Amino acid sequence: MTSDNQVKIFRLVPVMLCFFAMGFVDLVGIASNYVKSDLQLTDAEANIFPSLVFFWFLIFSVPTGILMNRIGRKKTVLLSLVVTFVSLLLPIFGESYLLMLCSFSLLGIGNALMQTSLNPLLSNIVTGNKLASSLTFGQFVKAIASFLAPYIAVWGATGAIPAFGLGWRVLFPVYMVISILAVFLLASTPIEEEEQDRASGFKDSVSLLARPFVLLSFLGIMCHVGIDVGTNTTAPKILMERLSMSLAEAGFATSLYFIFRTAGCLLGSFILQKMSSKSFFGFSVMMMLFAMAGLFVFEDKAMIYVCIALIGFGNSNIFPIIFSQALLHVPDKKNEVSGLMIMGLFGGTVFPLAMGVASDAVGQSGAVAVMTVGVIYLLAYTFKIKR
Repeated sequence: MTSDNQVKIFRLVPVMLCFFAMGFVDLVGIASNYVKSDLQLTDAEANIFPSLVFFWFLIFSVPTGILMNRIGRKKTVLLSLVVTFVSLLLPIFGESYLLMLCSFSLLGIGNALMQTSLNPLLSNIVTGNKLASSLTFGQFVKAIASFLAPYIAVWGATGAIPAFGLGWRVLFPVYMVISILAVFLLASTPIEEEEQDRASGFKDSVSLLARPFVLLSFLGIMCHVGIDVGTNTTAPKILMERLSMSLAEAGFATSLYFIFRTAGCLLGSFILQKMSSKSFFGFSVMMMLFAMAGLFVFEDKAMIYVCIALIGFGNSNIFPIIFSQALLHVPDKKNEVSGLMIMGLFGGTVFPLAMGVASDAVGQSGAVAVMTVGVIYLLAYTFKIKR
């Protein structure tokens, strides 16, 4: 191994730990189900939590892209980790509705800062055609945190691990410790950043949406995260509605989704080095489309699990492909484009709200219908991707 490769790996380790911390945002799916159960909330009321988390992407993503131009990407990532730490600290003191709203709000703000700055920071270490596969590997690391969250919550709720009176909320201090470790490792790692983009304002950044491909990519990110958060929160509810399973039993569906999403990210990091982004994207979307059709009709547990697994695998590589395509489309404005793409995570607000209303009206099939709209859009987006 050459010294250059050793240096690159040395710099990648703390960045990948930050990707793991990025996955903390996905705990909102299982957490909202526990809060719903504890506080006796309706679907629409409980879905406010994931919607609130992703609302802050609309507010903070573009300003974060501007902030990166002033203080740099690494310092912005460090700031995001500090905000994430505070968000994970609050639930230790209780689980009142107001306290959880504050916690999830800070979690969303921290994640908006992190997702906007961490992806372009990685481009300072990995460049060219390897960027898409490296972003996919980062999503693989992120997904590990995502699928562990339901297990840690269940272990805490059932007393399988010492929860110190916190029950399922032991999840928060566990992840809080990791966020502290990420801060120290990244702060001590030298990363040479390319010269910052020229100072830009909000108007300059948003004006990039006038470019058709950037706008289409922005909407694609909205659909991706809508499907992601939607499946995360709805999968257990489908099992509870159709098979009368308890939340503890049905919670496995969320883990199953993230297990296959994790596997998809890992395999995708290799597949994208051999297969064109366009072909793999189309294959992934078709998997999700077949799975959505299955969720409308199946009432057998095994088949529902198969559908959830297909969605997890299919949705695993959507984000890095869209994100890398957008960055390569406007290479001289990476910070601004990153801010816009991460603002698209606002889809995590729009979709759960619509799904909550639809499921309260006609059951969980209504929520599946909302997600299917997003899958159909991604199918159309496939034809816009450059090979």
